[in-house]
Amino acid sequence: MEIREQLFAQCVNYVDQRIAAARQEIDYAQASANAEEKSSAGDKYETGRAMAHLERDKAAQQLQEAIKLKASLAQVNSSASKEVIELGSVVTTTQGNFYLAISAGKLQVNDLQIFALSTASPLGQKLLSKKVGDEFIFNKKPFGILEIQ
Repeated sequence: MEIREQLFAQCVNYVDQRIAAARQEIDYAQASANAEEKSSAGDKYETGRAMAHLERDKAAQQLQEAIKLKASLAQVNSSASKEVIELGSVVTTTQGNFYLAISAGKLQVNDLQIFALSTASPLGQKLLSKKVGDEFIFNKKPFGILEIQ
């Protein structure tokens, strides 16, 4: 399996885990709200339900963000150019290895550590359209493009 395919699969797994966790949190918060029973403490019932609803709303927002990530992944070009950096490129620089897809953090393929970046991130923006041999400064560090896969 090509490195790009492995990274894509890890990104899909990352998004699927986020979706599952958000759905589980929504279910838990809803069950918690439903289980709140009116107590003699008066406002405790309403406060408990309100807190459960806030948690559910927060989890629903996380779910929406994860669904957007999944939609972004659908845009990744599995046959990205090896001449110019674009969405779907695996890039080796003097400062590390990067996969332009979604912001999924550090990924591991064989012995390589590769950071998955969104093209909307500041570094992702800097990398876009660069070619092997190009150089730029990011956060006061020099970056040189060594390889595009």
